[in-house]
Amino acid sequence: MAVNRPQRDSSSGGGSRGPKRQHRKVCSFCVEKVQYIDYKEISRLRRFVSDRGKILPRRVTGTCARHQRPLTTALERARAIALLPYTTEQH
Repeated sequence: MAVNRPQRDSSSGGGSRGPKRQHRKVCSFCVEKVQYIDYKEISRLRRFVSDRGKILPRRVTGTCARHQRPLTTALERARAIALLPYTTEQH
């Protein structure tokens, strides 16, 4: 015997977490038509590192896969020559 349950309205997009965001983030490197991500541009690279020193993922920054790979390489190079810290100092 089947139980008749009221159907949920899926168009609300709500739930306990609030409305779903439809806006897609845009890659800043694509917008600026950057050819090479330079490891010496610390002011640009700092936006892609968390306050704890971790590299932020694509879903957070909106960077496309094509630019995320060289961005990671540039961040690792900047860390290796001490332009960026590996971690922050926590006591």
